[in-house]
Amino acid sequence: MNPGKLIIFAAPSGSGKTSIVKFLLEQTLPLKFSISATTRPRRPNEKEGVDYFFLSKEQFQKKVEAGDFLEWEEVYSGTYYGTLKTEVDKLLAKGENLLFDVDVLGALNIKKIYAEQALALFVKPPSLESLIERLTNRGTESKESLKRRIDKAAYELSFEPDFDKTIINKHLEEAQNEAKQIVSDFIK
Repeated sequence: MNPGKLIIFAAPSGSGKTSIVKFLLEQTLPLKFSISATTRPRRPNEKEGVDYFFLSKEQFQKKVEAGDFLEWEEVYSGTYYGTLKTEVDKLLAKGENLLFDVDVLGALNIKKIYAEQALALFVKPPSLESLIERLTNRGTESKESLKRRIDKAAYELSFEPDFDKTIINKHLEEAQNEAKQIVSDFIK
């Protein structure tokens, strides 16, 4: 059995990464979603073990100390995200292709470990201004949270050259179709 491949999506918050990932998972592509762990509060529409593994900061720290994460980052002050090694190893051993929706630094960490077995895709908006508009229109952020996300987005955009490919999400449907073609070519 051939080992599975890893397709890693990363982007500044509000770039449309999660919409693209959800679209890919709805297609007939042989993909399994890699679920991340996080310490951030669960949003009303999110489900444990489906959207994320929601952990307390104490639980997360114990897993860090035990070496249970393939990658983890403090994405925002006091808010951690990580990929559990056991989940990834279990699915790769079955020959599954894993789709990741992670932060920029986490994506680069995974790419570094898996090299040619992984494809790192960077999704970005056509401009920083359009990203700010998207984040504002979501209506899910406080003013402080919105400012943190915008500041972080500007920083994350500087990592684009480190990715294998970039998808500019000006029109979501076009970006989704481009992603589908790139992923299809990689897993064949």
